[in-house]
Amino acid sequence: MAIAAVVIAILILVVLITGVKLNPFLAFLVSSICAAVMLGIPLDKIPGTIEAGIGAMLGSLAIILCLGAMFGKLVAESGAAQQISSSLMRWCGKNYITWALMLTGFIVGIPLFYNVGFVLLVPLVFSVMHQTKLPAVYLGIALLAPLSVTHGFLPPHPSPVALIPQFGADMGTTLFYGFLVAIPTMILAGPIFSSTLKSIHSVPLATFKPTDLPAEKLPGIANSFITALLPVLLIALSSIAVYAMPAPIAQAPITKFISNSMLVLMVALAIATYTLGVKQGMSISKVMAIYGDAIKDIAVILLIVAGAGALKQVMVVSGVSDQLAHSLENIDINPLILAWLIATVIRIALGSATVAGLTAAGIVAPIIPLTGADPNLMVLAIGAGSLMCSHVNDSGFWMYKEYFNLSLKDTFKSWSLMETIIGVAGLIGVLVLDMFI
Repeated sequence: MAIAAVVIAILILVVLITGVKLNPFLAFLVSSICAAVMLGIPLDKIPGTIEAGIGAMLGSLAIILCLGAMFGKLVAESGAAQQISSSLMRWCGKNYITWALMLTGFIVGIPLFYNVGFVLLVPLVFSVMHQTKLPAVYLGIALLAPLSVTHGFLPPHPSPVALIPQFGADMGTTLFYGFLVAIPTMILAGPIFSSTLKSIHSVPLATFKPTDLPAEKLPGIANSFITALLPVLLIALSSIAVYAMPAPIAQAPITKFISNSMLVLMVALAIATYTLGVKQGMSISKVMAIYGDAIKDIAVILLIVAGAGALKQVMVVSGVSDQLAHSLENIDINPLILAWLIATVIRIALGSATVAGLTAAGIVAPIIPLTGADPNLMVLAIGAGSLMCSHVNDSGFWMYKEYFNLSLKDTFKSWSLMETIIGVAGLIGVLVLDMFI
């Protein structure tokens, strides 16, 4: 009965989001209440359970997500993203243009949330198309593949950041493993796969013709690259430093304080405020306005994360998570593959990669200590599954279709297949790492 209640709750979530078109946060609340009633949680305890789940989830994530959004927004508004992309184009030339676009998507995609990165970088594709006369889809897939990869695999994006504390994973280690999986995955789904799409004809809408900042107003090349990569560099350096230190020093309160991801991101944002803001002639009030807009951009994401926390807490309090974990314990399947499959099913049903990742995490988290699966690889396995089989219930599917002015058939042939390649290649990369860890 308990497992059936979980299935029914997820079906309710699917119907509310895809059929009724309810806001995902409201859908999570309704499905959480339904699940709590079916699982026998006392009625007077249900509101407190939901509040506790929302608070526990946002307590560890809100700061990192907000700081990451501010950082990414500044990279975009300052012109650093434009400088990075134009520099890579000059260095790589026309023969390696898709590789330049892939690197642009990867570097800029690390600090930028997916929707922001999409809107910012897709006009660049159309600019390159007009300059080189190459097909838009051929260029676009090379750029969008790394954006999806960073969204699914790398902090500070919402799903990996949310999964890390749930699984007891380490931010630096997950980031390192994420890079090992992300690089071959984006090469396969980007330049290699895009080379098969040259026959797809696309005439992008004039609405999306890019408007670039003049070159003299852009930040310098070194400033743009170093600042955009600063969060990754600082997180990596802090993790390496902790591992390299003697145990007494690594465990010292001051060491834990300065290596905390929140503090590292605050330092990166402070530096970027100067290098991409004040140094470029922006007033502090202008920079703060950019940060305020960034918070508005991710408000919906924060609410979705909060709603997922409510459903997870219902499962924990009712004890169904433990029951589910013990029932899955006897299934003869690699737990990484199981996590990937669960995320894939939810992704196909709901469309949202973030919702798929967070929902799958609440289901599989209890099996990690029982199976001995590496929590860092679990984060990546769910990230890969959450990107699978994008279709008509995914907002990214429609953004791509409309921006590139494609038919449904060509959207499936290019976008949906690209996302599926990322999901499968990501899982293969995780399983290969699992053989050596």
